Amino acid sequence: MEKRDYYEVLGVSRDADAAALKSAYRKLAHQYHPDKNPGDKAAEDQFKELTEAYAVLSDEEKRARYDRFGHAGGAAAGADPFGFGMGASINDIFGDIFGEVFGGGGGRRARQRARGEDYRYHLELTLEEAAFGVTKQLRIPRPRPCEACKGSGAKAGTSPKTCPTCGGSGEVRLTQGFFAIARTCHHCQGAGRVITEKCPSCGGAGATRDEVDVEVAIPAGVDTGTRVRSLGDGGPAPVQGGQPGDLYVVIQVKDHPLFRREGTEIVCEVPISFAQAALGATVEVPTLDGPYKLKIPAGTQAGATLKVRGKGVPGLNGGGRGDQHVVVFVETPTHLSGEQRELLEKFAAISGEATHPRGHTFWEKAAELWRDAKKKR
Repeated sequence: MEKRDYYEVLGVSRDADAAALKSAYRKLAHQYHPDKNPGDKAAEDQFKELTEAYAVLSDEEKRARYDRFGHAGGAAAGADPFGFGMGASINDIFGDIFGEVFGGGGGRRARQRARGEDYRYHLELTLEEAAFGVTKQLRIPRPRPCEACKGSGAKAGTSPKTCPTCGGSGEVRLTQGFFAIARTCHHCQGAGRVITEKCPSCGGAGATRDEVDVEVAIPAGVDTGTRVRSLGDGGPAPVQGGQPGDLYVVIQVKDHPLFRREGTEIVCEVPISFAQAALGATVEVPTLDGPYKLKIPAGTQAGATLKVRGKGVPGLNGGGRGDQHVVVFVETPTHLSGEQRELLEKFAAISGEATHPRGHTFWEKAAELWRDAKKKR
């Protein structure tokens, strides 16, 4: 019998993307799965056909060969031209999409996917540490192998036994027609071994509570809420052959007494004297890198912002550093001496409107508003 076109089998166009292929296969696989159609040979054949079609079209290399040559594209490979064996491959493909919905997966893959618990650690940093990066030694609670049973979980003098349910494979298989379903063994939870006499020190867990030191490199540019992932530093794998969990370090940046951070920008308020604002001056201002000499232009007004380029925070994903914005405020002198008061009074007497242009404009506008209000009464 001549094979149908793979795109026709899945009911998709020839330009369908990976998402469309997967969606079509998922829908049809549910419809024709042998578990939903027991004893229906036609449904079994159709399930086999659409799984073969998806196996070819979901692989870029095989799909390109099929698009060019059709079913003859892999004739040199024999009866299975696209390298698609209808044994374990069906389980692999179906399990990748549906997981354990129909029991797909198997003990071996279950053990491979079995991961230890992920840990979360809240770390407080100074602004300088967050800006430039730092390496921290963290003390993490973590189980360690029980000394009494050497991590086996079995009482001294005994040892774990091969699981009688799965024979040590960690999985139980159910075969229906051509389709083999593999489930993680419920008796040993995929470990392949069972403990008949538990270690009294750890209760059969094989581990006891302990604390370990973990070195974590915090990259430059992190901010409050940033999560830094340390691979494999979480909880140990629950079964032999599994993977340890990861450690997620959640950053909290402390408030700084001088700086306010806005993304990669730094804002700093700096006081200057009346004379410095009027005459201009060079003053030292703090930055994350230390003191920086900043030129204050003559006539600088209170609240003016001066930019210091490249003195902000580095971007977390590169892109250079931000800038620092220096907001100046003019301090009014207090506790004047007699001489100081006399000089200021003399200055006020000889000062004209030309030296206070903003104030002159303001009071002109205020007087105009008062006149208008008076006329309306």
